[in-house]
Parts: sequence; C-alpha cells; structure tokens
Amino acid sequence: MRILLVEDQADMGELLKRRLSREYSVDLCEDGESALDYLAVYTYDVILLDIMLPRLDGLSVLKWIRGKGIDTTVILLTAKSAVEDRVAGLDGGADDYLVKPFSYEELLARIRAHSRKKTGHLTSRIVVGDLVMDTAARQVFRAGQPISLTKKEYMLLEYLMLHPNRIVTRTQLEDMAWDSSFKGSSNIVDVYIRYLRKKIDSGYEVKMIQTIHGQGYRLEGISNEKQNHKI
Repeated sequence: MRILLVEDQADMGELLKRRLSREYSVDLCEDGESALDYLAVYTYDVILLDIMLPRLDGLSVLKWIRGKGIDTTVILLTAKSAVEDRVAGLDGGADDYLVKPFSYEELLARIRAHSRKKTGHLTSRIVVGDLVMDTAARQVFRAGQPISLTKKEYMLLEYLMLHPNRIVTRTQLEDMAWDSSFKGSSNIVDVYIRYLRKKIDSGYEVKMIQTIHGQGYRLEGISNEKQNHKI
C-alpha cells in the first residue's frame, strides 16, 4: 500500500512517516501545493491530509482531489475538533477524520478498515486457494504453515492477493511498494518476486505465482469469494 502523508508539522510528519514506513510505502510533503504535485505524478491508496496547511489548505486539496475524480481514501488529520469542521471535511469528500492527538494504533486500524472497504473484504483475512493473509496480524500461511516475509515481500504479495487471477504489471507493483525516493534497479520487482516464489511456492505442487511474459505476474488460485460460493 502506498500512502501520501501531508503534514506541515515537521516533527510529527517525520515521526508518522517513520512509523508508517515499517509497513507501507510513504511519501511525505508539508504543504498543499506540494501535495498536488505528488498527486499529479503518483497514484496512492490512502492520503493522510492535515487541514491547516501552508500555501494551500487541506480542504482545498481535498476539493481538487475529488474534482479530478480521484477516489483514493482520504483521512483528515487535524487539531480542529469542532463539529462544523468535521462536517465540512466529510461533506467535502473525506472518508474519515482523526482529531490530534490521536492513537497511532487507531490510525492503522482505520487505514486497514478503509482498505478492506475498497477491496470488498469484510474481515482482515484474504484467502486465495490455500494461501491466507491476516492483514491485522500481518501473518501469512500456506496450507496452514506460517511464512515469514520481509516488508516488501508482504506488500507485493498483498497486492497480488487482492487481485487474484489477474495480470499485475511490474510498474503497478513498483509504484505500490516503493516511494518517490526509490532509485533502485529496473528489475527490482523481478528480484522480489523470485524471493516470494521461494517462500510461497517452493515445496508445493501447485505454483501460484505465474510469470506472464511481456506483461507481468499473476497469482493463480481460488479467491475467498469463489470459495464461499462453493460452500
């Protein structure tokens, strides 16, 4: 998951970025106009947006986002706790609202909840064939056996599991798992897919991660929705 964090308080912004970066790919900017620059170039899964920003306030940024038809989840982070402020943000197109100071654990829970809503999953479990991911506990199992993954491996696998039986391009995977500061090699996605294959497919007759030459990768299996239809 890729997150844009827009926060003008430098200490809080750096702290949040450092903590969020343990699990997600995060870009940080400190004013509204810079946020528009990022949004003009990159695609995000979640935008964490302060309201009181220099150069362009958060509600104006939100208006621009929705005016462009961008349906990315927007969670407002602000010290403004009056009811009318919350109403203005939600009526302006925000998906959620957190008043500072807030619990970091609550922020993570809200990010996960909105992610489930976007992807149509009702719980924190994603199931594809005999592969199971618990996004709350950040645990992965295949055929009941636990699999230990690095942060990047987990992010790539989560994206593949959210798009089962569909071709996912290398560009989509790179854009999702690496932030704007990434200056790595052009085959970084292929390298991590090889790591994933060793952990996910090694020792199993059914190989789930398939290479679609000239296009990208596909995770083959039966999604949890299809499994439910079979029951």
